[in-house]
Amino acid sequence: MNIFYVHKRKCFNILLCFGVATLLVILFETQYLPFKIYRLFYPSGSIYCYRIQTESLPEITDITPRKGKSIFFHETSCKSFLYDKIFISSRQACAVESAARTNPNYDVYLLFTSPGLLKFEGDESDDILKALSTYDNIKMFHLDYEKYTKGTPLENLYTSGKIEDSIYAQSHASDVLRYLTLWKYGGIYLDLDVIVTKSLEDIQPNYAGIESNKNVAAGVLSFDSTGKGHEMAEKCVDDLKHNFNGHDWGNNGPGVITRLLKSLCGVQLAKDMIGKDCGGFTAYPPHTFYPVPWEKWKMYFDENSTKAVLNMAKDSVAVHVWNKHSERTSLPLTSGAPYMYFAKKYCPKVIEACHDSF
Repeated sequence: MNIFYVHKRKCFNILLCFGVATLLVILFETQYLPFKIYRLFYPSGSIYCYRIQTESLPEITDITPRKGKSIFFHETSCKSFLYDKIFISSRQACAVESAARTNPNYDVYLLFTSPGLLKFEGDESDDILKALSTYDNIKMFHLDYEKYTKGTPLENLYTSGKIEDSIYAQSHASDVLRYLTLWKYGGIYLDLDVIVTKSLEDIQPNYAGIESNKNVAAGVLSFDSTGKGHEMAEKCVDDLKHNFNGHDWGNNGPGVITRLLKSLCGVQLAKDMIGKDCGGFTAYPPHTFYPVPWEKWKMYFDENSTKAVLNMAKDSVAVHVWNKHSERTSLPLTSGAPYMYFAKKYCPKVIEACHDSF
């Protein structure tokens, strides 16, 4: 037998064994086997699960949220499908609890685009979901993306595959939903990395927060369900319909509200919107919702920055922790970092339900 062939075959077998061993480590390193298998075949950020029809929570389209008295969160990942039950992270749940605690007269909707059911099997997510369910004003529903967008100006973005083909599919799916939800019902939209520290109930509707000199952020949005508020929400939906861009992360979220307010306020920079008459819409200064700029997100996780962050946020209504940058950074439950300070104060039931870290 050709000696070259023998060595080549041995090398192949060694590589094959190494590959199989590596695969097994990947698959069994956590208890969430379905998630690991899925990640081998589908790219991170896929919204494949939206099209799967299986048992789920009740549909949001089967009810009518109270217009002007509702706060909305959208969980747009496929984790609930991958884990075969409704799943939420501790930090996402903290945002929801903080909104419910500080706004007891509002209904707080947590909408899952992934199919799934509540199972309460005893893991951390289950314990956290059980804690959230003790709040009468927190309501969890499934959001069937196709049904939700059907008959709206944004139906074609989904049915044509434009959202699914985006290189930021989950993020852009969320961008579309925040504007569409406020167009449908009015109310308040919040990102799942926002801790609400003061009541939103007394703030007049139609507002957003500036995050930098140039941009308005889309992590906190309010539109009235009627009148000028609805008209402005309609302009945002129309902007998305004509300007959706699957290759630009910020174009379909902060880009939409920034473009709208540039037009309404007659300015080119976000910093010049403060105090301006913007057709009934208010652009709040950075400290209101984004006291720590994204470039300094690590301050939320630094015990040495607690005093500085609390001073920066003393007049804030909410704090946005920039999950896009910080999601891989966790905190021990004994930490004295600013993020843990806010969590223990504004989402105590979630913290109590955490098993190891936050």
